[in-house]
Amino acid sequence: MSKARYISVSALFVGCVLLGQNVLAQNQKIGYIESDRIIQQMPEYTGIEQQLQVLSDNWEAEINEMESELDELERDFEAREILFTDEIREQRLAELEQKRRVLQQYIHDKFGPEGEYFTRQKEFLEPIQRTVFDALYRVAERENFDFVFDRTDDVRFLYAGQEWNLTEDVLIEMGLDGRGN
Repeated sequence: MSKARYISVSALFVGCVLLGQNVLAQNQKIGYIESDRIIQQMPEYTGIEQQLQVLSDNWEAEINEMESELDELERDFEAREILFTDEIREQRLAELEQKRRVLQQYIHDKFGPEGEYFTRQKEFLEPIQRTVFDALYRVAERENFDFVFDRTDDVRFLYAGQEWNLTEDVLIEMGLDGRGN
């Protein structure tokens, strides 16, 4: 086979492959949802928000109390520092540092990336998210969608036509009317 003929056959093959992929891509149906909007319209979500707020408020009150205690100890130390011997000064500074570490650890344990707040939030939201996913799956199967994206998260759409928004369909599938009722 001559080099020119080989290149022609290869180009024809590549063209056919690309054309075939283009035809396949044109037959795909893609949609999206706004899961945050769906979740906010679920009655269960209001209860979860309230539970998380109560937890957060309680922990913040404890943090404020710990901070006040630490501030008072620091003011007391500063007022009496000249009266302390070197040994007592070092002991009090160590106590203050220990209180700071305890406070920082408490904040991290409650509100850090692996903290109790996010653990509880995940625990509370998981059943709701599963319900949304199940409804979405039923809608996508029924309407023959190949892909469905969630606009709420990191997926950035520069443009998305409203006709591909499945949010209302998922809300209806879940027995919600889309207006928060």
